Amino acid sequence: MAGLRFCANLKWLFTELPFEQRFAAAAKAGFRAVEYAQPYGWPVGVLQKHLRENGLQQILINTPVGPPDSPLRSGAACHPDYVAEFQNGMLQALEYAAALSCPFVHLQAGLQPDNTTVAAALMQFTDNINWAREQAGKQGVVLLLEAINRHDIPHFFLSDYYLAADIVRQINSPSVRLMLDIYHCQMMHGDLSRNIAALLPLTAHVQIADPPTRSEPGSGELNWDFVFNQLQRLDYAGWIGCEYRPLSTTLESLGWMTAYPADAAR
Repeated sequence: MAGLRFCANLKWLFTELPFEQRFAAAAKAGFRAVEYAQPYGWPVGVLQKHLRENGLQQILINTPVGPPDSPLRSGAACHPDYVAEFQNGMLQALEYAAALSCPFVHLQAGLQPDNTTVAAALMQFTDNINWAREQAGKQGVVLLLEAINRHDIPHFFLSDYYLAADIVRQINSPSVRLMLDIYHCQMMHGDLSRNIAALLPLTAHVQIADPPTRSEPGSGELNWDFVFNQLQRLDYAGWIGCEYRPLSTTLESLGWMTAYPADAAR
């Protein structure tokens, strides 16, 4: 299936190894690009070295998050009380993106604040996106909005892909697009064929995992031949991030890729 390109999410794949060894493992498995959420625990030079030595391209990072027990554990963008934290985190993300030649930053919406109405959180989220896209546009980085289902992250603010799409249309900037996660879309909305067709024109990056366990394609309820064929029919030319939890080892979980040409799939 020519035209589909898969990249390895190093937060989810090759977890049998320490993080810094996952780059070489991904390259050995045939990947030519990687993504991962939080690069901020490593010096930029270390990450550059692993990318360079393994012939890998960095595709995606996320904006920083707070500690696991903090209100910012899933991001800060919708929190009226944490605008400075959001802006500082966004600038840090853009610094890493520039150093890693990374085209995409996932701007994480965060959790719905307890003391804030949905309307106020949406207003703050939109204001923060507008501020961030001006910064991102200066260096050619595209900000991605991802809706996440509330089964996986309770109280996540952006839990509807059609709200995300409305925000992208409202912002109306080439610097703000959707990240279409097939797993989250199916968990939230179902009717995947119609939703892919509706959302893909606003999408710059796709991620995959098979519901309901969020494991590799072929492990769950989706017909992946149909999904991949639809992406191809709709002329999707971007990367497809493998953001799934392998049922066994990572290498064993990659068997589904043998159905696709090596030069296209990885």
